[in-house]
Amino acid sequence: MPRPTKWRRVAFIPEVTYFKPAGIPLRVLEEVGLTVEEVEAVRLKDLEDLQQEECAERMHVSRPTFHRVLGSARRKIADALINGKAIRIEGGTFALPSQLFRCRQDGHEWQVPFELVASGRRLVCPRCESPGVLPVPPVGPALRDRGWRPGPGGGRWPGGRP
Repeated sequence: MPRPTKWRRVAFIPEVTYFKPAGIPLRVLEEVGLTVEEVEAVRLKDLEDLQQEECAERMHVSRPTFHRVLGSARRKIADALINGKAIRIEGGTFALPSQLFRCRQDGHEWQVPFELVASGRRLVCPRCESPGVLPVPPVGPALRDRGWRPGPGGGRWPGGRP
């Protein structure tokens, strides 16, 4: 069984999530899919001009993992630019610096830091101590409809299913 993908911390959710070549109808275009963590890697390295080690630290991954994520993103962007494909940004295996959670029992909401969410520890409501807590989906077009699923692991529930 393969090792589960480590959550990558991202500090930016893009507002614009689709790019296409001008003058070509959308229905005839092929798409290239970029994940939110791939966009974060490009943002940190190419836009903020940080060293790979600092980028990896900010995303809470190893330097080799950061290098693979960045390389994957750059290949996809190059493919889209050279071959005239659309770019769609959505989903991935990531968590925000903090995540809002809601208790199913009493409706209480609170912020949980990335480190606690990524630790895999089972979360309980700080008010009533109920284990029935759910992440509140973050807001942003990259996460709307099909990109974000319960739990910052792209469908996994933090600490196991409630």
